[in-house]
Amino acid sequence: MDEQAFFADLEARHRKIWPAGLPDAPVYPQGEAPLGDYLRAWARKRPHHAALVWYGTTVTYAELDDLSERCAALLKGRGVGAGDRVAVMMGNCPQFHVVFYAILKLGAVYVPVNPLFKEQELVYELNDAGATTIIVQDQLAPLLMSVRAQIALRAVYTTSAGAMLPAQPELPLPAGLDAPALAVDGAIDLLQALRETAPVALPPVDLDALAALNYTGGTTGLPKGCMHTQRDMLYTAAASYALTGGFDAARLAEGSDDVMLNFLPMFWIAGENLGLIYPIFSGATVVLLARWDPVAVMAAIERYRVNRTFVVVDNAVELMNHPECGRYDLRSLQHTRAASFIRKITPDIRQRWHALTGSIIAEGAWGMTETHTSDTFTTGMQADDLDLRGRPVFVGLPVPGTRIKICDFDTGAVLPIGEEGEIVVSTPSLFKGYWGRPDVDAEVFRDGWFRTGDIGAYDEAGYLHFLGRRKEMLKVRGMSVFPSELESLLSRHPAVLGSAVVGRSDPDKGQVPVAFIRLRPEHADGTSADALHAWCREQMAVYKVPEIRILAEFPLTATGKVRKVELQALLDTGDGG
Repeated sequence: MDEQAFFADLEARHRKIWPAGLPDAPVYPQGEAPLGDYLRAWARKRPHHAALVWYGTTVTYAELDDLSERCAALLKGRGVGAGDRVAVMMGNCPQFHVVFYAILKLGAVYVPVNPLFKEQELVYELNDAGATTIIVQDQLAPLLMSVRAQIALRAVYTTSAGAMLPAQPELPLPAGLDAPALAVDGAIDLLQALRETAPVALPPVDLDALAALNYTGGTTGLPKGCMHTQRDMLYTAAASYALTGGFDAARLAEGSDDVMLNFLPMFWIAGENLGLIYPIFSGATVVLLARWDPVAVMAAIERYRVNRTFVVVDNAVELMNHPECGRYDLRSLQHTRAASFIRKITPDIRQRWHALTGSIIAEGAWGMTETHTSDTFTTGMQADDLDLRGRPVFVGLPVPGTRIKICDFDTGAVLPIGEEGEIVVSTPSLFKGYWGRPDVDAEVFRDGWFRTGDIGAYDEAGYLHFLGRRKEMLKVRGMSVFPSELESLLSRHPAVLGSAVVGRSDPDKGQVPVAFIRLRPEHADGTSADALHAWCREQMAVYKVPEIRILAEFPLTATGKVRKVELQALLDTGDGG
């Protein structure tokens, strides 16, 4: 199909279904300027407004700006300059914001490191990135110091996750957060050093220079660093801001009144966007939690009148089922977006969430680390459960400025509306390539478009549906079977807490879907694999019906995704039941 004709047709469909009142262009409250300048602008305009709240400690915009200026001066004094890679290995805490904005103000390169890494994973990423400086949480520093001889680090800074907690926390603390700070030989205490450092003049920052190396998960080999610029970050925030719904255009430059809640790990790019970038970009307040905890989340929503949050669907269900749920007023929530990793949103989950909070829970977006995520939006598409009635996973419409086409995996030809193929993306936030991997770049870029490896399709109205990764798609007697579809169907069974579908080879059928299932605790003793298999035969076409394996727990990544490679290994070794 001709590409020009495809987009002319698609855009005509999108004009008919574009949600009323939403802009069709990104919105930049302070113009297209470096993120450090955004922080400086809010510090001037609303110095006493809370930038973040941490279990009762409030850090104002003026304070955050000052701390990040001091941190930039500290790093600069130790030889860090534009283009130098600075690694950050911490859990969520206010110092994460300080360090992140200091790195950006310097024009240096932010390298987030998974705090759950073990020795070899840590050595690989730091050496691959060429990091010369690291800020590490004190409890993680012993691991780093044990391998320091294998890494070309010039300086190590440490800080305690609980260092900025208030004397009397206003929310329940997770275990260990208030542990005494750990002294680390050979490392510099970050907060003490900041108290002894004065801000200095910093050079202008190039929006198009390398600003971050966000490493992919490495499910198909060693992790690769996605090269992103500050312009990528800005566009992602500006496109998301335009489509949040309800912002006051007349007060745009005065800052947002939103109070956001973030518990997602900020080393993860979704947590980076939701916890580090978006709130400061918009001038909002972010209530920051160290990690997911249903009671702390409910207490935070009630105490700080949180109106926006992002959850994993499993989090929402756990919260609604919590015995203390009825004690808290959660009706300040106006916007709840969710990620469907294990459990999918169902009409029942949506109804229960709305009854509890007054807000509609909806799929957040489709995106990848390579595109800086948030490439689609679903705002205003929930009437009559429109987004739940189509093929899973409904991911809505491309954000303004992003173009998505569906192509044949082998030829690259554009496919008509309704046909399944590879999701291929062109977006202003597209990464600039994999760090040091031009061989891989050549495989994924085609004439400025990024080949995602994801399978998708537009429906007749023009909405995009994500159907899974190509490597996950199964062929059963020549028929395509998408694990995401089976997982969505399985989520409707009252006994199923979550599911993950992979495939096993079969000499007659080619492949057979196998569903690994976690049962709800109250159904664990009364629901058998045979009963679930019989239910599937009633709900699915015969070629889609999976074999059932019941697990007590799923192997998970640090960001809550099922490690399907481990489930596949169970099948391949014959240990999968």
